[in-house]
Amino acid sequence: MNCEKCQKEVFLPFKCPYCGNYYCSEHRLPENHDCPQMEQLRTPKEETQTAIAKGQKPYEYTMTYTPSTPTRPRNRIYFSPKEITHLALATLLVIAVGLSFGMFSDAYTEIGGLLTLITFTIILTASFFTHEMAHKITAQRKQLWAEFRLTLMGAILTLMSTILPFFKIISPGAVMVAGFTDKESMGKISIAGPATNIAFSTVFLAIALLTPQYDMVFLLGAAINAWIALFNLIPFGLLDGFKIFLWDKKIWVLIFAASIVLTIFSYKLFLDAIHGKSSFIV
Repeated sequence: MNCEKCQKEVFLPFKCPYCGNYYCSEHRLPENHDCPQMEQLRTPKEETQTAIAKGQKPYEYTMTYTPSTPTRPRNRIYFSPKEITHLALATLLVIAVGLSFGMFSDAYTEIGGLLTLITFTIILTASFFTHEMAHKITAQRKQLWAEFRLTLMGAILTLMSTILPFFKIISPGAVMVAGFTDKESMGKISIAGPATNIAFSTVFLAIALLTPQYDMVFLLGAAINAWIALFNLIPFGLLDGFKIFLWDKKIWVLIFAASIVLTIFSYKLFLDAIHGKSSFIV
């Protein structure tokens, strides 16, 4: 992102609360970049004062990518051209991870062949996409800037997962959020993603138990969704769990416990199904 005033490239720019443009540290103040909305400086900063009075503060991820345009339409979900590009690349990486199970004969056989491999890949991609969109939709409905961006390390780890047999990391990027908010709002935005994975895991478990002929692919889908939820709920760093923990520890304990139970139960059923299937073949 380039500073609107001096065109200097800035990794973490400052957004002017009046004109909405982005600037470097030298030109971040309205008077330093000849802000076109200088008249607002002569009136009380009502939005900022109201936010502070409610205990809110400016929130940004440590790694923040800026939108292609400073503003976005209100009251609807908005995707910038840059975000669509990043989402498309991330989707391709996730699809590659799903299809990579077919590279290993044992995994391919246990999953159940080409049709179930494709079904599993669709489930995996939908789970990832829905998780990220849950964050984005919740944030944008709260009038915050929220867009998906690839991260270099996440994309590399996801790409490496395509050649590793069973150690899979599906984290090509994340939804970046910026704007005035509080712990409760950030907690609700953060919980939206893992909650979708817990819902997916529960549904897939039910399908697997009710339709034994499809148990392998749906058990694996349930297990992976439970693991995605569990991993993201760890209360550390930039993970969703840390922001949920800061918001409400009781809610965090409940959803974290649910993800643990689903992970253990779904993986146990999946491993039991593999053992049973192998024994039957023999």
